[in-house]
Amino acid sequence: MTSNGRIIPGGISCREVVELVTEYLDGALSDADTERMEEHLKLCPPCVEYVDQIRATAQLAAVAAVELELRPDRDTLLRVFREFKAGG
Repeated sequence: MTSNGRIIPGGISCREVVELVTEYLDGALSDADTERMEEHLKLCPPCVEYVDQIRATAQLAAVAAVELELRPDRDTLLRVFREFKAGG
């Protein structure tokens, strides 16, 4: 499929990849949409890099959440982070 003379691998655009990435990584896409996404990723290195970055971010966030729950100083860490984020 083409758009403005450009080939769109798998029939979905890079913008659609961005919109669908969370559902894709969660395994929540239909079989047809998963197939289209994977076809796009076979031919679009920038989208592969984007999906890999989102996957890594999600994994790091999950590890951080578990780490915070396991640490007895969780409340202190959260307070310090909020103060840092607020500029204080």
